[in-house]
Order: sequence, then structure tokens, then C-alpha cells
Amino acid sequence: MSHVQQEIASQPECWRRAVESGAVGLPRAGERVAVIGCGTSLYIAQAYAALRETAGLGETDAFAASEYPAGRRYDRLLAITRSGTTTEVLDALGRAEDLPTVAITGDRTTPISAAAQSVVDLEFADEKSVVQTRFATTVLALLRGHLGLAPADLPAQAERALTEPLPEGATEVKQLTFLGAGWTVGLANEAALKLREASGSWTESYPAMEYRHGPISVTGPDSLVWFFGEPPTGLVDQVLATGARVSVSSLDPMADLIRAQRLAVERAELDGLDPDRPHNLTRSIVLDQP
Repeated sequence: MSHVQQEIASQPECWRRAVESGAVGLPRAGERVAVIGCGTSLYIAQAYAALRETAGLGETDAFAASEYPAGRRYDRLLAITRSGTTTEVLDALGRAEDLPTVAITGDRTTPISAAAQSVVDLEFADEKSVVQTRFATTVLALLRGHLGLAPADLPAQAERALTEPLPEGATEVKQLTFLGAGWTVGLANEAALKLREASGSWTESYPAMEYRHGPISVTGPDSLVWFFGEPPTGLVDQVLATGARVSVSSLDPMADLIRAQRLAVERAELDGLDPDRPHNLTRSIVLDQP
């Protein structure tokens, strides 16, 4: 069994620990917050930002760490970084002058502990695989719990997602599109990234209502369109009219993401790829400094 398969399977217990933890330094209700990350961490930031703002807990913006606008006024900067060494995250924290900063990481013995004023340690969810799975979802479980927006049965739904069948034909289709709305747009982006990283699959992701504005043109009988959450009225029928397959799950969208992770591994193995060692990627992106 690959590292990533073991890490996918461990998510229910990681989510239980995260939801029950009392993390210190996370944004307080009413604060205007910026959330930064890179890759998978960016997409978790997007999901959290949408959840927090929609719940009326404060304006919340998500940025790729390299695009963080240091001149804009915020009450707190939250950074998500599994390795604690990502160059762009450390640089952004360095530009956050006179601003309370907190980082969520899987390894607090890295430069992130000096870069952020407060650190939330999720070492129990850290990973060996290059491809992120349980760390990212555990961060979101932690944040949903802090917001009071984590369903009580979320870990149980994660367990169901480990055994529920994958969408029919998902391992054979040539093209996959992931769609979300609100906080699940971030999950759609993350699902598409997982399939690209682990299996080299042709994947796309969009807000569901944007899908009809062009992206549907690539959809056909060799496609699967995967919805995170309830599809907009009428859109499933329009997808089916193209001949594509459709996935709609009754699971919490975060639990449904586990099914996408499983699909990424299965497609990789069918193509003779090692999901622990994706092409051209390393576990942390550390850039050369001038």
C-alpha cells in the first residue's frame, strides 16, 4: 500500500482529533481575515474563506501566498502550510507588518515557527507522500469545527467515503470536470488538482454556474462531471445531454473529496504510475533566493 493510500484511510480519525481540538490563535468572529496558501493549501483556504464569510463571521479573503496584497487592511493573516518551509508563504508572512499572524502546519520545527506569531501544530496529520490528502482535509475539519460548522457525523461520513463505490466509469473516462458552489468551489479545485498530480488526468474545475459559460464545450461521452454538493437546478440534465457521466453524492462535500482522492490513486495505479511520486513535484516548494 502506498503512503498516500494509508494517509487517505487515516482521515476519519484525523478529523475526529481536529474537530475536538481547541486551537489557539485562529481568527475571532468579526475580524477581517486574509488566508494564504499554495496549491492544495490555497484551495483549502478558499473553502474556509467562503464558509466563514457566508456564516457572517467576518470578511474573509483567500489568496495564493505569492499574491497576498500586503498593503490591504486586515485584522489577522492565517497561513496554511503543511511543510512549514514553502518560500511564498514565508515571504508573505514577512510582509505582514504589524498584523497578527497564525500558521497551521504539519511541522512546527521548521521556519514557519519563527515567521508566524502563533502556530497550530497538526503534526498528527502530517504526511510522507508528496500528494496532500489528510493534512489538507484535517485543516479544513479543524477550521469547520472552530466555526461551529462541522457536522457531528463528519468523521463517520469520512468512513463511508472510504468504502462507497466510485462513480461508474470514473477510471475509464478521458476527461473529468469538478464543480462546486460557495465553499465547495475550493473542494472542486482540490479534487481536480489531486487527479492531475497523482494520475496526470485531464481535469478542470469551476463554480457550477460558470460551467455553462464555455467549459461545457469539452464535455462529451468520454467525460465525467462531478458535483460537490447540490447541483444547480437543470444543470445535471444539461450535462447528461452531452453524453457525459455525472456524480452527485449525498455525503458531506468534504467526505466526498475522499472519493476523489481514491479515484486519483486508482487511476494512477491503472496507468502504472506511483501516486507517492508525481512527475515534476516535490513535497515542499523552496525557491532559490537572490
